[in-house]
Amino acid sequence: MSPRKMIPITQDVIDYVTEGFTIPSMPKILIAVQKICADEDGNITDLAALVSTDIGLSSAILKTINSPIYGMNRAISDISQAVMLLGMGSVATLISGILIKQSFQGESAIRFERLWDNSSLVADTMVFIGQNIEDKIPPENLYTAGLFHDCGIAAMSIKFFSTYLETLLTANEDHSKTQVEFENEYHKSNHAVIGYFIASGWKLQRDICKVILNHHEADFLQHNKDHMENLVYATLKIADNLVSSIKRRQNIEGWNDVKESCYFQLGINEDIYLDLSEDIEELWQKIE
Repeated sequence: MSPRKMIPITQDVIDYVTEGFTIPSMPKILIAVQKICADEDGNITDLAALVSTDIGLSSAILKTINSPIYGMNRAISDISQAVMLLGMGSVATLISGILIKQSFQGESAIRFERLWDNSSLVADTMVFIGQNIEDKIPPENLYTAGLFHDCGIAAMSIKFFSTYLETLLTANEDHSKTQVEFENEYHKSNHAVIGYFIASGWKLQRDICKVILNHHEADFLQHNKDHMENLVYATLKIADNLVSSIKRRQNIEGWNDVKESCYFQLGINEDIYLDLSEDIEELWQKIE
């Protein structure tokens, strides 16, 4: 299947998305977190105190960074430690990824639990890959990109709850077009575009937003010049395929079109990829 261009972000697309979709608002606690981070007088103590008021969020942060995937040398037992270790901006990015899973409610064409389980596996795998390549990428950026990359699917499954599942099934069975092409044809937009608007509205970093928008563009690495964006894109595609091949015994859509360029971007080869696959399976067994 030859690569095809995604629909451009024109004013018509912007109007369609903003008028036709319920984009989840940024949670109040995330707004407050970002305000502290942007304030010249904001400090670690203030941020830790704010996050500590939300027990569920605090627990999720500690669970995430204490996961074997993060590879911490010692257990992090409280939020103050976490903020001091990761930094304020990194904690804000991590919080965004945790909260997105709680932000979609209502009748849906799919089970959100399955979507977020898969996104979490991709996020964890991205962090693990990041620890095993020469170029260093902030792990919280990788984790958040993994959690957000398919968030547009959640929005589309609510907007088109009676028809979207059929679109996904068609895309899975009919390989004459890509998933985003079927979405564009049946719904006048696609989950990558919707995900981009959600990520931008939540003020995620530019490189994460751009990768979400383009994560189904097979020729992205050939045309994009930003090194960090390319690293995040390549890590996402490899992680997505590792999860799919391990859990479902099949490659992701368009894998053969991007595999070599992703390997090159991260400085790995097929042997290293297979080693990563074995290591990831072992880590998942420990976590489970």
